[in-house]
Amino acid sequence: MKIWMKFLLGALLGICLGFLLPDDNETIRNILVWFEALSIRIGRYTLAPILIFSLIIALYELQQDGHFWKLFFSSFLVIIGSGVFVIAVGIIVTLVFPPARIPILVEEQVESISLYLPESVMELFPSNAFSVLINEGVFLLPMAVFVFFFAIGLSYDRNYTKPVIAMVDSLSRIFYYAASFFSEILGVVIIALSAYWAFRYHVVLRANMFRDLIVLLGLLSGILGFVILPLFLFFLKPKTNPLVAVYGSLGPALAAFFSGDINFTLPVMLRHAKENLGARRRSNVVTVTLFSIFGRAGSAMVATIAFIVIIRSYSSLGITLADVFSIGIRALLISFALFQHPGKGAYTTLAILSIGYGRGFEAGYLILKPLAFYLIAVGTFLDVMIMSLATYALAKINGFQVEKGPRHFI
Repeated sequence: MKIWMKFLLGALLGICLGFLLPDDNETIRNILVWFEALSIRIGRYTLAPILIFSLIIALYELQQDGHFWKLFFSSFLVIIGSGVFVIAVGIIVTLVFPPARIPILVEEQVESISLYLPESVMELFPSNAFSVLINEGVFLLPMAVFVFFFAIGLSYDRNYTKPVIAMVDSLSRIFYYAASFFSEILGVVIIALSAYWAFRYHVVLRANMFRDLIVLLGLLSGILGFVILPLFLFFLKPKTNPLVAVYGSLGPALAAFFSGDINFTLPVMLRHAKENLGARRRSNVVTVTLFSIFGRAGSAMVATIAFIVIIRSYSSLGITLADVFSIGIRALLISFALFQHPGKGAYTTLAILSIGYGRGFEAGYLILKPLAFYLIAVGTFLDVMIMSLATYALAKINGFQVEKGPRHFI
C-alpha cells in the first residue's frame, strides 16, 4: 500500500473517532493532547540523525562538484519568490472575496509569543559546538551551521578525510532506512493526530463563527497547493507533468496538515523527495533543509488573511491599501524568521502581526485562538507543498533529478 494511502486511511479513522468523542469531556481532551505530543515526538525521532549525516555528505559532494552556491542561491530566490507570490494571492483573494465579519469575543490575556531572534542568533554559536547535536531537535538552524563547517573540513585533505567520509555516508544511508521504517508506521500515528484535529474542529463547527474563513483558507490553500503552484512546473525543460509531482507529494502533504509540524514532516518529505520526485540526496537534503528553516510562505499567507479579516471585523475605519501592503511585507519578513517555531508557524505569525500592528489590535490574534489548530494545519500544508514542488524543480534545473513513474512511487 502506498504511504499516502496509509496516511489517508489513518486520517479518516482518526476523524471518525474525533467526531464521535464527546467534546465537553476534559479527561478525553487531556488524553488526546498527550497522544498528540507523543505522536509528534515519534515523527521527529529520526530527524536529527538523518539530517546531520545526509546534509554533511550532500554539502561535501556539492562543494566537490562546485554546485553548492548555485543551489543555495537558487533555493533562496525560490523561497523569496514563492513567499511574495503566495502572500500577494492571499491578500487579493481576501479583498475580492471577503469572509463574513467575526462576532465580537471577550479577549483573554495576551500571551508571550516572540520570534526569539536575539536568542536564536546566540544559539547559532554556542560555547560548545557539539551541544547543537544534543538539543531537543526543534531549532534546526544551529545544527545546519555546524554541519556546514564540518563539511568544509572534509574538503581539507582526502588522504585524512576519506575514512570519515565513508563512515558518514554509511550512517546517512543507515538512518535513511531507519526513517523509512518510521514513515511506514506513521499511518497509525496519524490516527491520534487526526482524532484530536477532528475533536477541535467539531467544537469550532458547533460555534459557527468562523465558517467563511475556514472555507476561504481551505479552498485557497488547496487550489494553490494542488493547481496553481504546480503549473509553474510547465516552465521547466524538458516538459514536466505537474500531476506527477503533486501525486508524489501527497504523503508529506497529509502528514503536514494533520501534524501542523514541519519537523514531523521532514523525514517523510526526504523519503518522498528521493523515491517519488527523483531528487538526488545532494540536492533534496539541502533544499528541504533551507525551506524548512526559511521557507514558511504558506504560514505567512494564512496569518495575513486571518489578520486582515480581524481588522475588517473590528475596525469601523476598515483597512487601507497602505496597511495591506505593510501587513504583507511584514508577514513575508516574519516567514524568514520562524525557525524557532516548526509547529505553530501560522498562529505565531498572526500573533507577531497583531502585536506589531498596534492600534488596539495587540491581542487581536486571541480572537482566532479557537481556530489556531486549523490555521496551523493549512499553513503547514502549504509550506510543505511549496517545499516539495520547489525541491523537485530545483533538482531538475540543477541536473540532480531522475524521472520516476507513478507506479514506482512509495
